[in-house]
Amino acid sequence: MSSRLYVLSASTRPTSSGRPLARWVAELAAAREEFEVTTVDLGEVALPFLDEPEYPSTGRYAHPHTQAWSERISPADAFVFVMPMYNGGFTAPLKNAIDSLYAEWQDKPVGLISYSAGQTGGAPAIEMIRPVLSRVGLRTADRTLSVPGIEGLIDRTTNTFPPTPELTTGATAVLDELASLVTLGTPAAETAGV
Repeated sequence: MSSRLYVLSASTRPTSSGRPLARWVAELAAAREEFEVTTVDLGEVALPFLDEPEYPSTGRYAHPHTQAWSERISPADAFVFVMPMYNGGFTAPLKNAIDSLYAEWQDKPVGLISYSAGQTGGAPAIEMIRPVLSRVGLRTADRTLSVPGIEGLIDRTTNTFPPTPELTTGATAVLDELASLVTLGTPAAETAGV
């Protein structure tokens, strides 16, 4: 049975170079038999900044937008976050999307693919987000991919991401590890002996 992999495009900018990159990652994952792929675009989700009266850990969501976000994310078995780096860190909308939920993330593996206009490819954003993901119970894959010089890689005529062999190899390694993590994962209730 295929695992439900959600590829999340974490930029909300209307001209984001991350969308073509995320589409390519989703296509690469969909070509594998291990995954049934769904794409999620935070720009389309348009989640307001956390405004719930109770902590997300209670699972009691008062607002329809949070309820809809929960229903959208809950079915996933694993994630890939395709994320830009802004000023050395990850984006506020991505932090908000993570912070708005709790149980929906628990014990699910996540792969991280970052990008930037500069030479780091957003690697510092990956290091910054790891503790946050751990706090909400996500299991972060060790393998990551950082894509430098993203602006020069997008084909603006077709709005696509034509990958290099090196980037394909890097993304494949992230997906390989995710497939292993999903297979090895045990629901938290079973671990606790419930």
